[in-house]
Amino acid sequence: MAVGSFACAKAQAKTAAAGPPLEVPAPPARVLAPVEEPATASAPPPVETPAPAAAAAPRTPPPRPPARRPEPERPDSSAPAAATTGQPAAEPPRELRPASPAADAAAERETRDSLARAAGALSRVDYGRLNADARAQYDQAKRFMEQAQQALRDRNFVFAATLADKAATLAAGLSGR
Repeated sequence: MAVGSFACAKAQAKTAAAGPPLEVPAPPARVLAPVEEPATASAPPPVETPAPAAAAAPRTPPPRPPARRPEPERPDSSAPAAATTGQPAAEPPRELRPASPAADAAAERETRDSLARAAGALSRVDYGRLNADARAQYDQAKRFMEQAQQALRDRNFVFAATLADKAATLAAGLSGR
């Protein structure tokens, strides 16, 4: 009977006392701009007959539909009072700058060093004496090296460095066997 009473006893977490219900704020008001339909879509263009004596006129591209207007900003309760007057806050334009050539050269040099370490370590490995798993690692290291070379040609230094590090790690593990 003592064994049966222990089977029914379970550890149960105490529930926290229920507090007052949370107040859910009302959703913000939405302002929708009217949609303007292009006038060219309602009236079909007149049919023209080509003149036999006239030279072929250059083709003009069809008229483009008007660009969509961005939705107006929704008022935010935490925004300052100046932003709620209907004028969007002016955000300074972001300046995009290319990476510096010195950083590119350093990244390329480090990647090429990792590739050289991986190639050196793989050259010390006897492929014929490897078991199936080690051969798979050897082949994977070779593929990483090829992909890193391609990434260097594409000037994708971050991806190339990652691949070269993986190849060097696999090669170091194989050469230590």
